[in-house]
Amino acid sequence: MKLASRMDRLPPYLFAEIDRRIEEARASGVDVISLGIGDPDRPTPPAVVEALGRAAREPRHHRYPPYAGLKSFREAVARWFARRFGVELDPEREVLVLIGSKEGLAHLAWAVMEPGAVALVPDPGYPVYQSSVLLAGGEVWALPLRAEAGFLPDLDAVPQEVLRRARLLFLNYPNNPTGATADLAFFERVVEFARAHGLLICHDAAYSEITYDGYRAPSILQISGARDVAIELHSLSKSFNMTGWRLGWACGSPEAVEALGRLKTNLDSGVFGAIQEAAVEALDHHGDFSASMSALYRGRRDRVVEALRRMGWPVRPPLGAIYLWIPVPPGWDSIGFAARLLESAGVVVTPGVGYGRQGEGYVRISLTIPDDRLDEAMRRWEASGLTFRPRTA
Repeated sequence: MKLASRMDRLPPYLFAEIDRRIEEARASGVDVISLGIGDPDRPTPPAVVEALGRAAREPRHHRYPPYAGLKSFREAVARWFARRFGVELDPEREVLVLIGSKEGLAHLAWAVMEPGAVALVPDPGYPVYQSSVLLAGGEVWALPLRAEAGFLPDLDAVPQEVLRRARLLFLNYPNNPTGATADLAFFERVVEFARAHGLLICHDAAYSEITYDGYRAPSILQISGARDVAIELHSLSKSFNMTGWRLGWACGSPEAVEALGRLKTNLDSGVFGAIQEAAVEALDHHGDFSASMSALYRGRRDRVVEALRRMGWPVRPPLGAIYLWIPVPPGWDSIGFAARLLESAGVVVTPGVGYGRQGEGYVRISLTIPDDRLDEAMRRWEASGLTFRPRTA
């Protein structure tokens, strides 16, 4: 069978490859502790699960849901957004239900880019940004995110000949994989930049509710005029431990929301209505759940930072997301270091190069495993001798 040529542009998906390596190690008898994938280990709030059960017994949810999503869910999103960010959304024109925010990220380029157009993609960044552009026939212009700039892009460094063909700009704060954060002043500059160059901003805000040390993540839609040039994607996966439920939303620019929704009517039939009804329960009545999860992750963050500092790592605790982004020791590359850590300690971390060229020299640690296993992972790591020093073997 001959595959479509577009598949030649698509690299293997990073986390599928990590799953394969874990299975190989476990098959050989290794007790693997994976710090590789950001999948919350705590359950969904019980009241949300109970709401799902009640809704699932309603015959009306056994039929196709509305393509834009249940009105009750879109209205709950608008209420939550007004409470959280002080931004009023029109649930009819400015909110679209997604099968998880990843699905919206994957399809947006198809809706707004012509073949050959350019998307500005953060590097390092969530791999779906790049793959979605490539599948849509677009070209990727990498925006380097560097530690000395707080992992914020230098938009002024993008060449004018690139900007003339650019149609889409991806951003993600709190950031995966770096944990970096952005303030309203940064978003104000970005909105001005997008206006000047005719860009649509896609802000992936999947980690907006997981923050630490008094920091609260803003929404780009808080900036005056942002909804003319920006669409923001949110997810219930990390905020309410609902990764397996596959539910999120896009909001902002009515034009972009309509275009993405029109594309989706040709690709999928929406999210099971009972899941949407359960999400209404989450958004309306369990807003404090994310704060409790942030407290849990903050404790894990601090213990891992302490252990890494004992081993000589220069680590600065992030203010958001559920990851630590740390440099590999001198003399190592990210894949080689991750492979040695798996071999020596049975601990999986994600090689930074999987997030782009600028990710070389780093690995990502996820905090989404039970506390005792996280402590055991750090004990093994320290015992392995893989500290932050020049490579000797």
